[in-house]
This record gives sequence, C-alpha cells and structure tokens, in this order.
Amino acid sequence: MSALCRALRHAWCSGGVLALVLMGVLVPDAASAHPFGAPQQIKVAGEGDHGVRVRWLVGGTDDLTLLGIALGVLPQDRVMLDGAVSYEASDAEAIAEAPEFTRYLTERITVTQDGRPCEGEASVADDLTAGGAEVLFTCPEPVSTVTVTSRMLTDLHEAYRTLARGPEGQKAVYDATHESADWTISAGTGTGSRPGSTRTLAAVSSGRNALQLSIVGGALLAAVAAGIFWHRRRGRKA
Repeated sequence: MSALCRALRHAWCSGGVLALVLMGVLVPDAASAHPFGAPQQIKVAGEGDHGVRVRWLVGGTDDLTLLGIALGVLPQDRVMLDGAVSYEASDAEAIAEAPEFTRYLTERITVTQDGRPCEGEASVADDLTAGGAEVLFTCPEPVSTVTVTSRMLTDLHEAYRTLARGPEGQKAVYDATHESADWTISAGTGTGSRPGSTRTLAAVSSGRNALQLSIVGGALLAAVAAGIFWHRRRGRKA
C-alpha cells in the first residue's frame, strides 16, 4: 500500500473523516440546479382577436443543459462532480428538436380565460438560446384579460424566477409561490413574427463552481494531512 493510500485510510479512521463529511455538505448533489444567475424571461402579447402569444427565453445556458438532462434529452454524465453542468452548442439543437421539450413547454406555460383553458401550440426558434420558444394560445372568446401561468424550471429548483412583461409596460415576476398573473390584452393586436435575438447567454455559475472546487480541494488536502500526521505520530510512539 502506498504512503498516500495509507494516509487516506488513516484519515478516514481519524480526524480526517470530519473533512470528508464537510465535503458532503459543501458539494451540491449531481442533479442540483443553478437558479441564482440571470433570470429566465417571458413576454406576453396578443395575437388577433382570440390569441395570446407567450415567448420564453432561458436565463443561462447551463440551465438549458440541466433541463435537457432532466427531460432525458441529454445524458446524465454531463453533470460534473461539483453539481455544475457543461454547456455545449449542440445542447440547444438537441433540446429544440425533442418532443419532450415541446411537451414540457405546453405543460409548464398555460393561459386561461375566465377559468377556461386556452389551447396552446408550441414552436421553437432555430437558435433556442437566443430566440427562445413560444406558445401561441387560442382562447374561447376575444381576449381582454387572461391569466398566464408559468412554472418553467421551478420543478428543477424552487428558487428559479421568471421576469415577465406584456403590453403597455405590464410586468410580473413568477416563482414557485407566484405561478400565475393576470394580463390585460386588447383584442385585435398582434405581435407578428417572432422577433430575433442577438444577445449571448453565458453560463452563470462558473464563479460559484470555482469556489466550491477550491473548498473541496482544501478539504481533501486537510484529510490527507491529518492522515499523514496521525500515521507518523503513531510510528514515533511505536
């Protein structure tokens, strides 16, 4: 058995176990989400007399990758040991083409009119990270006031937030405890085609992940040092 292996073995049986326990507390689960970065967004708009268009934009690309993993579109091994996920350009295309994502979108974003559901049809931009996705709802009556519910990503982590805006400066914030809001929409208005987006969305948790890695590295070094110290002290006594 090498000196390092003996040291790690003794670290587990001595004070080093505390450092290893701390690792379990400080490192997030492999399936942990990243809800504390740039928030996701939705835009609510009218579309003709009976239509309501809700467009969704993801907050960070790592959130998009994590959603793809949760939906089974991307492999689980994309989650690293510290709980971070590595975004790849192909992730957006894979998710955009997946029926699981379309189904998720229409389940998590809904519109009702006087308590009656409006029928929704989803579409996804060619560049999902920049153009987002949208659901076009058709309501039973000409629209005036509708209730829009958004539960996007809160099934991954309750801390996710969604910033929403609508006609004439209307705004709302959605989260796990505020999933619905009323919107006033004038019948006959329309948004036309989906607007393009050139904004770049980058991973938002790299700084936090680096901090977690440094803490984990320190805990490992503490465990090894404690084991070596304990082993040498025992040898001197013998």
